[in-house]
Amino acid sequence: MTALEHEDSPVYLKLRASIATAILRGEYRAGDQLPSVRALAAEHGANPLTVAKAYQSFQDDGYVEVRRGVGMFVLPGAVERLKLAERDRFLTGYWPKVREHIALLGLSAHELLDREIA
Repeated sequence: MTALEHEDSPVYLKLRASIATAILRGEYRAGDQLPSVRALAAEHGANPLTVAKAYQSFQDDGYVEVRRGVGMFVLPGAVERLKLAERDRFLTGYWPKVREHIALLGLSAHELLDREIA
């Protein structure tokens, strides 16, 4: 599970988070073609309609475009806009819960920052 996913999320949102992570990591750059709906469905063991819904959300948000008969492609500027949207989503959706949990456990910033990421 990536940092953008939540275990209670619907499958299409988990797929969307997986695709967003791949775009943010540079696995798909502006102009790159995303895997077909069928290929991604097979890779993740998901229903093609669920994958199509995840892709549609990217199209609705203006991160990708569909080229009829060819496939779906990442649009220029999508990485930067996606990063801003995901940062906002993290800061408003996840961070308050994480911060509350940190306070509940009595963790200091020093303890958190000195901890190595596995």
